[in-house]
Amino acid sequence: MTGRLGVIASLVRKEFYLIRQDRRMLLLSFITPILQVLLLGYAATTDIRGSKIVVADMDRTAGSRDFIRKFSSTEYFRYAYSADRYDDVDDFLVTGKVSAALLIPPGFGNRILAGTPAPLSIVFDGTDATTASILLGYATQIVTSYSQAIRPQAGTVAGGGIPGEIVPEPRVWYNPDLKSQYFMVPGVVALVLMIITMTLTSLGIVKEKETGTLEQLMVAPIRPYQLILGKLIPFVLIGFTSVTIILTVARLWFDIPMRGHLITLYGLSGLFILTTLGLGLFISTIARSQQQAMLIAQFFFFMPFTFLGGFAFPIPNMPEVIQWLTYLIPLRYFLEILRGVFLKGAGLGELWFQATMLMIIGGVIFSLSVVRFRRRLG
Repeated sequence: MTGRLGVIASLVRKEFYLIRQDRRMLLLSFITPILQVLLLGYAATTDIRGSKIVVADMDRTAGSRDFIRKFSSTEYFRYAYSADRYDDVDDFLVTGKVSAALLIPPGFGNRILAGTPAPLSIVFDGTDATTASILLGYATQIVTSYSQAIRPQAGTVAGGGIPGEIVPEPRVWYNPDLKSQYFMVPGVVALVLMIITMTLTSLGIVKEKETGTLEQLMVAPIRPYQLILGKLIPFVLIGFTSVTIILTVARLWFDIPMRGHLITLYGLSGLFILTTLGLGLFISTIARSQQQAMLIAQFFFFMPFTFLGGFAFPIPNMPEVIQWLTYLIPLRYFLEILRGVFLKGAGLGELWFQATMLMIIGGVIFSLSVVRFRRRLG
């Protein structure tokens, strides 16, 4: 028995020695979980605070200004933009700059002073059904509270009406039925595309390193750029094929509306694929095995991108420091592009910022990965 335990102990010591020699595995085993907990502990929140709103005040009286001040002084809404016309609020909602729009008609303040019902409209971005539902409840609560506060100041209404009552007319754009699938399915499109292209690229190259075929290609009479293009072009085609399949399922099975142009969607998908291929190529240059490649992709890219990119949790709800960090995550921009094209009919005019950021991030990542890969070949 003692001899058997000694054999087991020897094997255990051997494994610890091998693990200690592999610093990448030590990094993944100890440092990565700490970083994951710290980041996701702040990002994984369902609290909704400080949602940006745009206000179109067509009344411009003391009464309307007082209501706007009370509405935006709560912890739920923040007065971020103003619009001179009702039509101007469209751009703020389409580009995702705000979560809601407050539309105050002419005569709002005089109606309050006269003690007659004062209507107003509140428009919500229904792309994220959960957030829109919560904000709708917050807005209704604020309006009701304000109406009760000003009621003693209002005059008596002829005919037995309720003096000083503000009558909100809530409207939900892009997703009137508040279906959660409208928000989640475009997100899944981005997530699946990222996983497929990044994983296949990294595993395909690392597998050739393990089997020794990559060394054979290195001594073959081909240039480095030819080797890189030959390795990546198949994954580009696989990526676009995946986009087509996923879009077809989203449209025909889940009945997700496609309000934008497919050309815009495919073109901007190409920028995202450029980024994920670059990341896959980068992973292949630092991973020694397929197992390492999967762990690196999972812990350093898939999980942070999923939680910090806006797939599961709205970015405006995150702490400000985390929000700044999300500007480095390409998935954030592609999610905004997909949901904008799918649900809002947005084009390059509204998505120019996301497209530019994807182009910059993708270009930098791809260029650095190619340079590192060529050095490895050398």
